Amino acid sequence: MKPLQHLGLISTLTTCSLTALAQQTATIQGTITTADGRPAESVTIGLKGKGQGAITNSQGQYVIERVRDGQYKVVVTAVGLKTEEKAVSISGGQSVTLDFTLAENAEQLKEVIVNGARVNRFARKQSEYVGKMPLSNLENPQVYATVGKELLTEQLVFSVDDATRNVPGLQKMWDATGRGGDGGAFYASRGFVVSSQLRNGVAGNVTSDIDAVNLEKLEVIKGPSGTLFGSSLTSYGGLLNRVTKKPLDTFGGEVGVAAGSYGFHRVSADVNLVDTNTPAEQAKALAFRLNTAYTYEDNFQNVGYTGFNKTLAVAPSLQFRPTDRLTVNLDAEIYKGTGVGKQLLFFYFPSSQLGASRADKLPLNYRQSYQGEGLTQDSRSTNLFGQVQYRISPKFTSTTYLTSSHSFSNGFGPYFYLVPGADNSTNSLTLARADQSTQDSRRQIFEVQQLFNGDFQLGSLRNRVVLGLDFLRLDSDVDFLGGSFDAVPLTASEAVLRSFNGSAVAAAYATTSPAHYLVTTKTNTYSAFASDVLNLTDKLSVLAALRVDHFDNKGGIAYTPVEAYSQTALSPKFGVVFQPVKDRVALFANYQNSFNNLGSYVDTRGVSRIAKLEQANQAEAGVKLDAANGRVSATVSYYDIRVQNRLRATPVLESTPGANDGIPNANTQNGAQWSRGAELNVTANPVEGLNVVAGFAYNYSKFVNATEDVNGLRPNTASSPYLANAWVSYRQPIGTLQGLGAGFGGNYASDNRIQNTTTNVFTLPSYTVLNASLFYDQPKYRLSAKVDNLTDKHYWIGYTTMSPQKLRSIVGSIAYKF
Repeated sequence: MKPLQHLGLISTLTTCSLTALAQQTATIQGTITTADGRPAESVTIGLKGKGQGAITNSQGQYVIERVRDGQYKVVVTAVGLKTEEKAVSISGGQSVTLDFTLAENAEQLKEVIVNGARVNRFARKQSEYVGKMPLSNLENPQVYATVGKELLTEQLVFSVDDATRNVPGLQKMWDATGRGGDGGAFYASRGFVVSSQLRNGVAGNVTSDIDAVNLEKLEVIKGPSGTLFGSSLTSYGGLLNRVTKKPLDTFGGEVGVAAGSYGFHRVSADVNLVDTNTPAEQAKALAFRLNTAYTYEDNFQNVGYTGFNKTLAVAPSLQFRPTDRLTVNLDAEIYKGTGVGKQLLFFYFPSSQLGASRADKLPLNYRQSYQGEGLTQDSRSTNLFGQVQYRISPKFTSTTYLTSSHSFSNGFGPYFYLVPGADNSTNSLTLARADQSTQDSRRQIFEVQQLFNGDFQLGSLRNRVVLGLDFLRLDSDVDFLGGSFDAVPLTASEAVLRSFNGSAVAAAYATTSPAHYLVTTKTNTYSAFASDVLNLTDKLSVLAALRVDHFDNKGGIAYTPVEAYSQTALSPKFGVVFQPVKDRVALFANYQNSFNNLGSYVDTRGVSRIAKLEQANQAEAGVKLDAANGRVSATVSYYDIRVQNRLRATPVLESTPGANDGIPNANTQNGAQWSRGAELNVTANPVEGLNVVAGFAYNYSKFVNATEDVNGLRPNTASSPYLANAWVSYRQPIGTLQGLGAGFGGNYASDNRIQNTTTNVFTLPSYTVLNASLFYDQPKYRLSAKVDNLTDKHYWIGYTTMSPQKLRSIVGSIAYKF
């Protein structure tokens, strides 16, 4: 513990001038548990007759800071619970630990909170993953959005894709393809492309649609986050972290069935088993939970004929607590799918030659599939996780993570190009049909992470520290193969369209061996990081963090040979939070950094060089609110991200025509990209039973010092500059119809330029997609129904590509709880 004490001592010395003037105060802290030993989350605790208090985190822990000497009554309250009090005496600035045990067990507490008109039931006000330490949202200078299972249940959400529609400033750009290595869905955040590659704060990549059956909450962390999460699994726009369900201390669960439009049907189960030999009043030494779901759905284009997707998700979780200080968690995620990829159109030719500059002006049949049967692909994602957490002392905890992720795919990957006709109009457009299959393609990710967390006082200053060591290995063994198949008129007959099928493509490959494109790279990253949140006063805290990464690329092939190289990177992070109204209003600012290893490039002299690290630096400021007695939670922020050391194409022409002495692939590393904007995120409970989730985001992005045709323009991967989301629901809190409710909301996205140069612009038009749900939730069962895309809107998503999205769909569900 000495290194941690030394780190805290350094922080103390830097603020000694403040502490000399500070009045001596103390901290009241402790843990609140239920009758069966489980942590009691979201319970309010405060000093009777005073304005000081706190809300317990997911571990049942609370901290009331800056308590002056005196006699107090500490009061524990929650909706529908009997108030509990304990007297405490503070003297000489000595901190006090005060624990409570509620009369209710975990399931009873959960039922009381959910059915008892819980205030702002969609708000998640703390996280132990965003800062890799338990922090409330108001204490964290970083911006993040959380979508909890309560909202997912109400909206009848079955996938992580659908969960993301509740996150301000996040836009889906590319459907999951299932390809080994890179087949997951892609999104845009703050002008940059991001994918879901983290689970419970560590590597957990899934390369297909991700089922939400095991999702406790989805955390979307905004901005460059390389300091705590590295660069390999994040982007400059942020990251998506899936927090999974954990075993409980009581037997129970839920089974459900659902069915609806486009042949959709689904069976799911959530079962929790416990060690019955453990006394009821104690925390269970052994608990097991299984979440599983099978889902099938046809493509909305030519329903039941050419497209389908079926998936199986199995997620077992075992928790072992041999002592009250040691907890071992073993988890697995197994995803298996078979299906046909969503229809994806590329622009090989300049879109200016197509006779239309918008997707809605092209003569495409929105409901038409331009392929036949059999172009299927098998995919698997298998993730194994281990976590060992040991409470060294009341102040320090050790957590060890082990994760191993494997993705696999084998099968076809059809895609299309729009080809202009001779007159550069929409009258004679041709569709080039092609395939990029994967053959026994695999990617493995292995991560070991060790965290030491401390929460301790030095004088009157509270330090919350995390020290981390991390090893990450990425091992790709991917074999892409295929090429062009044929080209047909858009007006071709049904028989011609169906001629592009699995049998025909396989026969073509048997006649002429297709080209293969290999990705066989291997990289190791060795990292160490430290972060400290220091409370200078009960209203003012500062954060400082630093990461050092040693990146070791072993070389290999990424379509062409990749030169082995190594680099070392530093990534700092700073933040400050001032709460003018304690636990209600927080003013924050942050500086965040991330980076990217670019590898080798050829300069304008024809020399191969290892590129400097590409760097992204963000400055951000804003306000966070937890107002109206917790009924309104909001975050508004403004950010500015600057990316430097970008490679830009600077080809060198031949000095003599025909001499072949030019350097067409030359690059110069002096490009930049700017991205700035504002975001608003609100969750509110204005009146009992009524809940609102809403968000708005504006992003302005442009290339700086780039090639002439895109310099000063918005990147075609930056998505729509304006995004908005909203969901309003009412749930009857009392009476005969208690548990009956309905919700309505949707998403808006402005025009998205997926091709954007000085001579070539193609736009996916703006859209507003509306959704609605109806539910009747009772202790033993739940009846639900939803309508997605209520108005049957035609709209497209994409970056550099376009893909039509599903039309109106209706789904009904029945769940039995036990």
